[in-house]
Amino acid sequence: MSAIKDRLDRAQASIASRIGGPIEVGIILGSGLGGSAKIVEGAVQIPYAEIAEFPRSTVVGHAGILHVGKVAGRRVALMQGRFHLFEGWKAGDIRLPIYLLRRLGARTLIVTNAAGGLNPSFRPGDIMLITDHLNFTGANPLVGDNDDQIGTRFPDMSDAHDRDLLEVARRVAREAGQPIREGIYAGVLGPSFETSAERRFLHLAGGDAVGMSTVVEVIAAKHCGLKVLAFSIITNVATGGPDQQPDHHLDILRVADEAGVRLAGLLPLLVAAV
Repeated sequence: MSAIKDRLDRAQASIASRIGGPIEVGIILGSGLGGSAKIVEGAVQIPYAEIAEFPRSTVVGHAGILHVGKVAGRRVALMQGRFHLFEGWKAGDIRLPIYLLRRLGARTLIVTNAAGGLNPSFRPGDIMLITDHLNFTGANPLVGDNDDQIGTRFPDMSDAHDRDLLEVARRVAREAGQPIREGIYAGVLGPSFETSAERRFLHLAGGDAVGMSTVVEVIAAKHCGLKVLAFSIITNVATGGPDQQPDHHLDILRVADEAGVRLAGLLPLLVAAV
């Protein structure tokens, strides 16, 4: 038995009696977006501390609760809070919840995060549909032994953000009258915010938004067969230009909370359509 399979077995066994059946969609809520958890109807709430082998969320804005219930008539498991490399967790720890969502039956993963706007046309409060990502974290959750029962040793990432789901998201947003941006997400290690030079470099490299999460989750999701749809809330201007202003985490959470209301309105429509 592989080490990751053993951890997965213990995690699943610790909550099996509380789940109530397979799920169809997994959702991860990012910084300041925890209020969207209320979209889950009839939710069973399981603190991460009660899930064997699970990491713990230590960042403000990440409640650390798994909500299992229904959204738009479909069974979902929603993670209210995530785990970051900068908290000291290894990429192998961050992949565990993703594999667990797949083990519980999920076929699709919807990921959200708060991000800085590298693209000078973006403004705080914009919702960005992530069309691709750049991994500048220096970490990959697949390093080490591979369990072929979970996924192939060398998974393809050319379609990491599922093209069919991108089309679904565009249609849903259009029909809902919700404007969305599109762009490439650059994932960095953190926890310090980027220097102005780093932000200019990341934009030159192709990034439209920058954040400290998501890429490890997406790699793990693709590895285990989940289709991924991801969104960023643009919370601050991060162009690294001469007028670059200092960033403050609480200000970022405030913007994410305000814009998150609009993203929360889209989530049930997306769950129904994916």
